[in-house]
Amino acid sequence: MSLPTPAGYYALDNHSVRTFLNDLPGMRTKLGGAPESWAVEEVGDGNLNLVFLVDGPDGSVCVKQSLPYVRAAGESWPLPLDRAFFEQSYYGAVGAHVEGLAPRFYHYQPELYAFVMERLSPHIILRRGLIEGRRYPHVAQHVGEFAARSTFATSDIGATIEEKAEWTASFAKNTSLIRITAEVVFSDPLSESPRNRWTSPQLDGLAREFRADSALKGAVADFGWRFLTSGQALIHGDLHTGSVMVTETDTKVMDPEFSFVGPIGYDVGAFLANLVMNYLAQPGHATAADDRREQADWVLDQVPVFWNTFKTRFLALWETSARGDAYPATMFANPSDAAVLAARREAFLDGVFADAVGYAAVKTIRRVLGFAHNIDFEWIADPSRRAPLENRAAQLARKFLLEPASFRTPEDIVAGARAI
Repeated sequence: MSLPTPAGYYALDNHSVRTFLNDLPGMRTKLGGAPESWAVEEVGDGNLNLVFLVDGPDGSVCVKQSLPYVRAAGESWPLPLDRAFFEQSYYGAVGAHVEGLAPRFYHYQPELYAFVMERLSPHIILRRGLIEGRRYPHVAQHVGEFAARSTFATSDIGATIEEKAEWTASFAKNTSLIRITAEVVFSDPLSESPRNRWTSPQLDGLAREFRADSALKGAVADFGWRFLTSGQALIHGDLHTGSVMVTETDTKVMDPEFSFVGPIGYDVGAFLANLVMNYLAQPGHATAADDRREQADWVLDQVPVFWNTFKTRFLALWETSARGDAYPATMFANPSDAAVLAARREAFLDGVFADAVGYAAVKTIRRVLGFAHNIDFEWIADPSRRAPLENRAAQLARKFLLEPASFRTPEDIVAGARAI
């Protein structure tokens, strides 16, 4: 059963979304024409929400609304509606810092847990483009910029104690999605959870092997602990290739409903994991006309591009825009302090990278053995072709977790992916 809904809430449909938009100031002018002339398409193909694309004679918008349950599971998995509130709150907190890298936000309707934002066109979801063999020359840089700008601005380096406290208190209430992450990302995939699924029977042995691996479970639990307790910055919380929409020149990061104040490496690791998984999945999408080797190499080359962009931008912001209470400039005012502060900055970014490798591993394992899988693998129809590629991804993830000293640089990740 879904949860009881508050007064005034109803799930939008292709008809009522027209009325909803028509009643909002300025929306009829933006779209043009009469509401009955607007074209409406519900396109929500994710795990949680309704998403409507609305096109009028003069413009277009996107409407997103929370449902009182997990859409991918149905009403048997109830879920509070407030994730829409946290998603729009995240845009409010980071929007000024990531301008051009996130969609424009127009309106939030509290009683409907729905908001209106820019419709992105001709953008497509990055994950789908990569599966289709497309290349986006700027996307790794753009997402690296987004991750650096958003996390720096909301960290104790880029924000004051008072600002950080407001975000921490507000987003700590996003408990329903924090719990989903803690369970379906960290604990379920290595437990006997009824929500888990995998390519069976081909990966039955892998699932048993991973559930019996005490060292692996300990490492995953350590990262789960840090996820829950390391409040470094306001993070997107679900920064994968399915949350990025692209053209060859433009990139927009979307769907921050899982946002909360957590470890910076979680966002970074999520995107790294999805690049590596797409690389490993490419042979499953090969055809007689295209063996996908060049595409796979290009995807893997984006790993160092993404990390180096993130690190360079984060360090640059630290040098020019540090207004927070951690490592205050007044404390390091002497010329002789410069080398010490520079070393601390490097050490901090080394720690983010180490966290990112671990979180990349956790995110990979959950996509092979947990509830929600990547279409990078899922769209490989033949299970005998898909399972060996998923197995490689899982084995590489285990190496990330159990051999962390072997993965100190993005080039180490590239080498490990090629070797697997």
